[in-house]
This record gives sequence, structure tokens and C-alpha cells, in this order.
Amino acid sequence: MKTLSRMLEHQYWANGRLAAAMKEQGADQPEALRLLRHMVMAERVWLTRLQGSDSSQLSIWDTSETLDELLAMLGQNEQGYREYFDRLSEERLDDIVDYRNQSGTPFRTSIRDILTHVTLHGHYHRGQINRILRMESLEPAGLDFILFARQM
Repeated sequence: MKTLSRMLEHQYWANGRLAAAMKEQGADQPEALRLLRHMVMAERVWLTRLQGSDSSQLSIWDTSETLDELLAMLGQNEQGYREYFDRLSEERLDDIVDYRNQSGTPFRTSIRDILTHVTLHGHYHRGQINRILRMESLEPAGLDFILFARQM
């Protein structure tokens, strides 16, 4: 439970740092925004499933939101995950969640594996966005876990 908690805390921190760096530098490169939105929506999809609701109406690859809207969505996701995790017990981490993916295919996955996936998925896409920032001659955000750990 403690490890998952730390991974989620790192996710909130890293998401905030990356979004702030993008905003400060005026990074509105379409591919960076598309990846950020995908990351935000994937977090929302998984939270919706964890809460026992249908996520099929959520699109994970649209590109309609602005950076400011995505920042607000990141805050909403963080609040939702914090509330969910605060009610979660160690004993429930291996409970199975039944859900359908965005194509309607049914799956069964443990809460532990879903939360682990959510945090690792974010690492991947934040790295992609940082690479785009560097290619645009902008400064990528320092997002490594060790940077987070040093600040705590």
C-alpha cells in the first residue's frame, strides 16, 4: 500500500511539474497536447472503472482541450484518485475489477495492477512529452522519481 501511495504521489507531482513547464514555456505543440490529453483521459478512464462505472463514453485520443483545460482535468483526476485511495484498504488491493475496454472487450484486473498501470502509463507519456519539448528547443521538466523523493 505504501509503495502504491508513493507512486501515486509521484504521479501527481510529475503531472503538475510537466503541465506547469508546458504552460510557462507556451508549449502548445499539437503532439505534446495530444499525448497530455491521452494521459489525462486514460487516468480518468481507469478511475471511472475503479469506481464501478462504465468508461465507454470517454474518448482517450481526442485533441479538443486547451492546455488550461487539461490542467484543470489533471486536478480533477488527482482529487478523484486521492478520494478513492483514501477509502482503499490493503486487503482490497487484490480485489478484481470487471470492466470493458474502450472497444467493449471485457476484462478482469486487480485494483493493485490497475493502480500500478496508471502510474507507469503516465511515466511513459510524460517522457514522450519531454522529448517533444526538447525537440521544440524548450526545456523539459525534471520528473524523475528521485527528484520527487529528494523534495519529500
